[in-house]
Amino acid sequence: MSRTLHLALHPYGVGGPGQHGLWKDPRVAKNASIDIGYYIRQAQAAEHALFDALFIVDSQFINATYPAHYLNRLEPLTLLSAVATHTRHVGLVGTASSTYNSPFNLARRFASLDHISGGRAGWNVVTSFDTGTSRNFGLEEHLDYTTRYRRALEFVQVARGLWDSYEDDAFPADVERNLFLDPSRLHRLDHEGEHFKVAGPLNISRSPQGQPVIFQAGVSEEGRDLAARVAEGIYAPGGPLEQAREYYADIKRRTVAYGRDPEHIKIFIHGGPVVATTDEAARRREREIFEEDHDFDRNLALLGRSFGAYDFSVHDLDAPFPDVAHLAEKGGRTGAAKLIARAKAENLTLRQVAESLSEFRRSPFVGAPETVADTIGQWFAAGAFDGINLAFRTDEDLELFVDGVVPILQKRGLYRTEYPADTLRGNLGLPVPVNRWTRERSSANG
Repeated sequence: MSRTLHLALHPYGVGGPGQHGLWKDPRVAKNASIDIGYYIRQAQAAEHALFDALFIVDSQFINATYPAHYLNRLEPLTLLSAVATHTRHVGLVGTASSTYNSPFNLARRFASLDHISGGRAGWNVVTSFDTGTSRNFGLEEHLDYTTRYRRALEFVQVARGLWDSYEDDAFPADVERNLFLDPSRLHRLDHEGEHFKVAGPLNISRSPQGQPVIFQAGVSEEGRDLAARVAEGIYAPGGPLEQAREYYADIKRRTVAYGRDPEHIKIFIHGGPVVATTDEAARRREREIFEEDHDFDRNLALLGRSFGAYDFSVHDLDAPFPDVAHLAEKGGRTGAAKLIARAKAENLTLRQVAESLSEFRRSPFVGAPETVADTIGQWFAAGAFDGINLAFRTDEDLELFVDGVVPILQKRGLYRTEYPADTLRGNLGLPVPVNRWTRERSSANG
């Protein structure tokens, strides 16, 4: 069977990282990030275009320098529950931290979203990037990398165990026998591990897709390893083609090493296409976006996020990049290490590193619809991704992609012309996980 492309939509409201000028655009409502109508319209547009999922990012720490969207936005599961009632097919993926949640509570919330949506929920597992989050949860320090990822692995294992509390046939609801629940199909978890002690059972049954789909977005060694062990979808960093191909191949290799089918993990790269009627018009629009978003002070603050929201303005901007590697150990270690290595190799000043952040966010998918479709097809065939997590600045930009690029991808057989299933798993081509208790009983019975 030939591979087909997967697409997801990543709405950024009034502007995410690097989109410093987006909130000023007259086409963008100033309350977009807290307007449920905005998200419903985005989800419906994604569904119209047969996208796999709507993806909602989240974090639980801010200061005044953070991106506009981060400063004032809705909580993901609340948001997605509302969107679920206005859509039928598009998947609903929310970000939630394994460091600052408890397994029972979060498993119940995602299971509820899975039922509300008819089997379309997905959980993007993060360990929390922002070191300041700890102080919002009564802790003086953010956990170190190794501890956060060990906790994340155990958290996912506990959640999956709780989602199997009821077998699929647990509720006969047989009036004649006066039997609503078959108690033999209800199971305690009784988990005791390094980080959690959870008895169970969870008080909600399995959904049509069995369990929510697990997504992950790590790029560090620990993040890649966690993804290969438990993820069914990955939000990858992208970057140049060779970098994307290396990441893709590495994750697939690790997945096989853990005894998993590499086709059961779908890798999405980030993409912000710039589409216009001609290649030149698209390149011109790209330059305009660069100018709209150019804000040195905001870029300097954005740089600080990888180092625990560190204030780089205290340094001489034209001196060599300061020695702050120790600040990244509990924050964005991998990204910070790359920045430091590049600064040393090229002898860059702090100003040069901050200014370069805008360049790194430029999309490879720029041009007329045919050109963008060509590039997507080339990257897809080269083994750079299974799908793209798309971000658009405005509704008009989304429409240009849907009306211009999607039909070309469909004509070339790269993209679906209808939804193949009613669940997120089904549309991603992922199997429904068999309930562990049902599997054990079947094995015992030969």
